[in-house]
Amino acid sequence: MKKLFAGFAILGTVAFASAQTITFDNTVLDYGTVKPGADGNRVFTVKNTGDKPLIISSVKPSCGCTTPDFSREPILPGKTGQIKVHYDTKNLGATQKLIEVFSNDPENQRSVIHIKVNVDPNAPEPKVLTEAELKKAEAEKNAALKKSKKMVKKTKKATA
Repeated sequence: MKKLFAGFAILGTVAFASAQTITFDNTVLDYGTVKPGADGNRVFTVKNTGDKPLIISSVKPSCGCTTPDFSREPILPGKTGQIKVHYDTKNLGATQKLIEVFSNDPENQRSVIHIKVNVDPNAPEPKVLTEAELKKAEAEKNAALKKSKKMVKKTKKATA
């Protein structure tokens, strides 16, 4: 009988240790200072760092000025999903809103993410990049990434 109970205890521990786990790229998205009527759309990236499918069951904003949208498809282990948030930038002033995310993560069934925004009619116009500027920035980013990968390889060789 003792062996049976010990077996159930071990099985329960293993079952609890293997689960879905929700993580976010950011828990606060700062829009900065924007003009009234500016683009109010932003995206939170959600990752399942567990080993079972993660299901987001509900996403609830703290007020009607914030509208979330999310995929109801399970997020497989190691994969990512998105929570799209729209804030109504007609509301003047600085504010911070919270958004509750409900999932099947046993440790974080309720997670909280935030948006911050300051809607100001005197905000500077957003800089619009030309296609050439975008290509240059992309090339610089790729070069830095390539250099970083080379550094990692050198470090691995040096420590091996």
